[in-house]
Amino acid sequence: MSDVQWGRRLDEPVSFAESFVHSDAFKVLFREGMDLVESTAAYLDGEGREQAKALPRMIALSYASESMRLTTRLMQLASWLLLQRAVAEDELSVEEARAQKDKVRLSHQAPVNGPDGVDELPQQLKDLVSQSLRLQERILHLDSLMEGRAEPRPAMPNPVAMQHLLLHNAFSI
Repeated sequence: MSDVQWGRRLDEPVSFAESFVHSDAFKVLFREGMDLVESTAAYLDGEGREQAKALPRMIALSYASESMRLTTRLMQLASWLLLQRAVAEDELSVEEARAQKDKVRLSHQAPVNGPDGVDELPQQLKDLVSQSLRLQERILHLDSLMEGRAEPRPAMPNPVAMQHLLLHNAFSI
């Protein structure tokens, strides 16, 4: 058996970034992201274009704005996914991917809440926006884990330890 896997020695600590990009979970996330990009492009170039033409002027402006934000968000997410896949396929090292990732500008984009007419947007566009925002949150979380920036979860109180403490206090003299 080899003592090297994914370009690292087996006696070294496992990098979450390296192990994740080689996992089945990443493959599922990658396919989900690329499917969302494809279905969004098909919608915006087809049915969405026809729906936008039928919208009143102010709602059509909201449609144009939201579809642009959606497209930008998906291109950022697809770029991140493609960089990670390049690492998984040994086309890039983790360090090279980090250097390239600075060009991706992965950022948090909140849903639009302000302009009038957002509620009147076609349901399919709203669904695509919602799916992209969920994917964005997952990828931002994974990226922070992979970069070691994730906030540790607060320690949950141990209920068994609490019961032991209560029993000890109740029966101690």
